[in-house]
Amino acid sequence: MYANGEGVPEDDTEAVKWYRKAADQGYVRGQYNLGNMYAIGTGVPEDDKEAVKWFRKAAEQGDAQAQYNLGVMYYEGDGVIENYIQAYAWGNIAQAKGHENAKEAKAKIAEEMTKEQIAKAQDLSREMVETNPKLIN
Repeated sequence: MYANGEGVPEDDTEAVKWYRKAADQGYVRGQYNLGNMYAIGTGVPEDDKEAVKWFRKAAEQGDAQAQYNLGVMYYEGDGVIENYIQAYAWGNIAQAKGHENAKEAKAKIAEEMTKEQIAKAQDLSREMVETNPKLIN
């Protein structure tokens, strides 16, 4: 039986084992799911740095939810040094991928940024996509 209807087994430790196998082989959903397990401490001890590691791998392959979550991690300073420019840039990319909450999250982040920081974040997201087109493909 599945706990959330998306293929997450009720036995969280077993789920982590299988997500890790998939993640280590480069499967984006395995990477995202493993990051999520670390972020919320399900099946493994909560570890924000490990969550960021796996969210980043999935985000770099174009997973919009991982991009959004990575932006949140930067915004909140969970597992990384708080960085609104990075948070906004990842939110911008997630929004371009169609993530439904990214626009609202960007607006919240922007409230705490200067116009110069927002411009820098816009530039950063463009550079990130130019360097790695998989971010939005």
